[in-house]
Amino acid sequence: MLPFGSLWLPVVLSTVATFIISSICWMVLPLHKKDYKTLPDEEGVAEALRKPLPEPGQYMLPNCSHGSKDWKDPAFIERLKRGPVGVITLMPSGPPKMGKSLGQWFAHAFLVSFLVGYIARHALPAGAACGDVFQLTGAVFMGIYVISRIPDSIWMGRPWHSTIAHMVDGLLYSLAGAGLFAWLWPSSV
Repeated sequence: MLPFGSLWLPVVLSTVATFIISSICWMVLPLHKKDYKTLPDEEGVAEALRKPLPEPGQYMLPNCSHGSKDWKDPAFIERLKRGPVGVITLMPSGPPKMGKSLGQWFAHAFLVSFLVGYIARHALPAGAACGDVFQLTGAVFMGIYVISRIPDSIWMGRPWHSTIAHMVDGLLYSLAGAGLFAWLWPSSV
């Protein structure tokens, strides 16, 4: 089995590549321009939410606090029919703390790359063929960055075009990461 120290370079470089590619995807490419819509009467909705101001968190509208019992309650069914129905995520008030978010995103990308390296280390020997390294690491990267996005549309109501845009991002991260692992995979001793 490979010593993990021999994989630090591909782990770190795939993390940096993911960070750079994500910056390009979000700031340069038009993939995410339609991810978020403006509410009609945005100020009216915001004012209604301020009475009283809920704490940051995730909310379901209408809320089904009692599980399956609510689904049979005629009043709850009427609230569903009347709408709106959705999931709302509220963040802390004030300007976003981009430095903190970017740091967390970098840490996430590092954790993903570390996990990919860990799995590859146990599955492939030193000197493995580039194609084998690319195939295995690419599959693991894609499972994390691409396939894991699908439940957002299934369960949380994220529009499919937004999920697909995130999946395209993930495909780019996966290809870059797998390419770096294949290129930098340790040769046999």
